Amino acid sequence: RLNTPTRLPSLLGGERAKSVAAGATHSLALAGNGAVWSWGGGDSGRLGHGDEHDQWQPKKVEALAGQRVDAVSTAYDQSFAITAVGAVWSWGVGAGGQLGHGDE
Repeated sequence: RLNTPTRLPSLLGGERAKSVAAGATHSLALAGNGAVWSWGGGDSGRLGHGDEHDQWQPKKVEALAGQRVDAVSTAYDQSFAITAVGAVWSWGVGAGGQLGHGDE
């Protein structure tokens, strides 16, 4: 538990952070180069690393490599990214259709 603002130990691969978003148990950071980083609880794939492992420090979301992301957001168990060309990417829990893929 931290009672005062504390800088993250990871430098997002040497890039400056552009924005952050926080869900119930996970967070996303958008780097200035358009890369997305995530950390926190990995249940249901909400971190985007292809597994359900928790990450204690920011880890780059490699599934978005090659995409220039302009914005990120989170919900309780979901994560979203919008690319420079306007494509929306989503991942995490979609049991109620929250991900927008037409299935879970």
